[in-house]
Amino acid sequence: MPLFEISLPKSISAALRLAENTPARQQRRVLKKLLKKALFTQFGQQYKFGEILNSRHPEKLFKQNIPTHDYDSIYENWWKRTLEGTPDVCWPGKIKYYALSSGTSGAASKYIPITNELMKGNRIVMIKQLLSLRNYENIPWRSVGKGYLMLGGSTDLQRGPGYYAGDLSGITAKKSPFWFSPFYKPGKRIAKTRDWNKKLEAIVEEAPNWDIGFVVGVPAWIQMCMEMIIERYQLKDIHELWPNLAFFCHGGVAFEPYRKGFERLLGKPLTYIETYLASEGFIAFQDRQFPDGMKLVLNEHIFFEFVPFDETNFNNEGELIQHPKTLLINEVEEDKDYAILMSTSAGAWRYLIGDTIKFVNKERSEIIITGRTKHFLSLVGEHLSVDNMNRAIQMASEKFNASIAEFTVAGVPLNGFFGHKWYIGSNDSIDATALKHFIDQSLMELNDDYAVERKSALKDITVDVLPEKIFMEFMAKKGKVGGQHKFPRVLKGSLLEEWNEFIKMNT
Repeated sequence: MPLFEISLPKSISAALRLAENTPARQQRRVLKKLLKKALFTQFGQQYKFGEILNSRHPEKLFKQNIPTHDYDSIYENWWKRTLEGTPDVCWPGKIKYYALSSGTSGAASKYIPITNELMKGNRIVMIKQLLSLRNYENIPWRSVGKGYLMLGGSTDLQRGPGYYAGDLSGITAKKSPFWFSPFYKPGKRIAKTRDWNKKLEAIVEEAPNWDIGFVVGVPAWIQMCMEMIIERYQLKDIHELWPNLAFFCHGGVAFEPYRKGFERLLGKPLTYIETYLASEGFIAFQDRQFPDGMKLVLNEHIFFEFVPFDETNFNNEGELIQHPKTLLINEVEEDKDYAILMSTSAGAWRYLIGDTIKFVNKERSEIIITGRTKHFLSLVGEHLSVDNMNRAIQMASEKFNASIAEFTVAGVPLNGFFGHKWYIGSNDSIDATALKHFIDQSLMELNDDYAVERKSALKDITVDVLPEKIFMEFMAKKGKVGGQHKFPRVLKGSLLEEWNEFIKMNT
C-alpha cells in the first residue's frame, strides 16, 4: 500500500496546513501555546507565566523574567525532580520517557524529558518532511511507498522507577503510529536488540527480504551497514539488492566528509536530505530540491532564541554567560554564527542545546549547522569552527580522491607556542605530508583569523592518517555505538588523553 494513500487523522491533517503569516507571528503563537500549557506547573508559577501571557510583548517579558539554562542547571534545579516521580514540574503531568543523550562529549548520559506533546510535534514535522518530497524532481513515488530502513537505538528501553529511558530513535520507533509499521525496517523484533553488533548482523541477514526505498540515520553507521551487506552478498553495489533505493535522510553530522566513501557503495545517485532532529525536538529539515540550508520548524512545538556566538556572550570554554544577548527570528542576520536557545513542549525553557548555526537564507528561515559551542579551536584567536573543518576535509577528499570516514582535531602546545593535531580516518592510501599542507592551505583560504594566526602563535599543524576502524573501536570502548552516536570533531582534556592512550595501544 503506498504511503500517501493513508488517511491521516483530522488533527494531523489540520496541523499540516501551514499558517500564512510571518515567522515572528508563528513563533509568538508557539510561545503563547507553550506558556498556556505550562501555566500551572511549578516552573510556570515561579516565573509568572500568567503575567507574561497577559503582557503586550510576551517575548520581551519572557526573556526578561526567565534565566537561560544549560543541561546542568535545568537538571539540578528542575528536571531531577521529574526523575523522582514529581509531576507538573516544568510540564504538566509525569514524565514517562527520557532520551539518553551524551552528544559527542565524554560525559555521562543526560536525561532529556520526552512528552506526548513533543512526540506529536516531531511526528507532524516528519509528515511535513515526507510530503515535501513532492518538491523533489528526481525522487520516484514508488520509492516513497516502499519500506524505509532506520538505524537507531533499541526499542527495549531502560526501565527506571516510573519511567523509561533510551535513545530518542528507539523511543520514536517504539511509539510510532500503527500506520507506519508496515514500512518501518528493521521491524520491531530487530529494533528491540540492544547489542549494536547483533542488530547489524540481523539487519544484514534480513536485507534480501526487504525492498528499501530510503534510509534514515547517521552517515557513518548507514555506510557501515551497507558495506556489510555488500560484502556478505558479494554485490557490486547496494542497488543490486535494493533497486528502489532513492534517497537518504541524514543528520547528526555534516554529510560532505562521508560523501566520497558513501557513493562508492551506490549503483546510481541518491538524493540526500538533511534533517536536524535532536533529543530536544525536531528543529529543521530540507524541504526542497536545491535548498540553501534546512528550514527551521517555527510553527509547531519549539520557541527559538538566537545568541550571537561571540566573546560578549560566551567565555573561552564556550560556556554561556549569565545574561546573554538573545535575538528573535525576525532580528537575526545572515552569515553570522548563533547558538540556539529552545523552549519546548517537553519543559525545556530557554535551554542551550549546544549547537551553533548560521542563517543562509533569512527569508525562508533556512540554516546550516556550523558546529558546537564547545567544539571549536581558538587557542590563539584562530576561531576555527567545525564548519571550517568539515569543508577542508571535503575539499581534501575530492583533491586526493579518497574516502575520509572520520576525523578529529586537538590543540597542542608546540615549543612555547601552539599547534593543531589532526587525526584522519581513511583506508585509502594518502600521503600524510601532502594532506597536511592541503588542509592547512584550505583553512587559510576559508578562515581569515586562522590565516593570520598561522603567521604568528599558531606555529604548525600535524596530520596522522589512521585506519577507519580505530575511530569505531574507540567509540565502542566508550560505549557509544549506535545510530545516534558521533565521533567528536574536537578533542580536549581527559577525552584527548584517553584517545592518545588508545592510539598508542592499538596502532
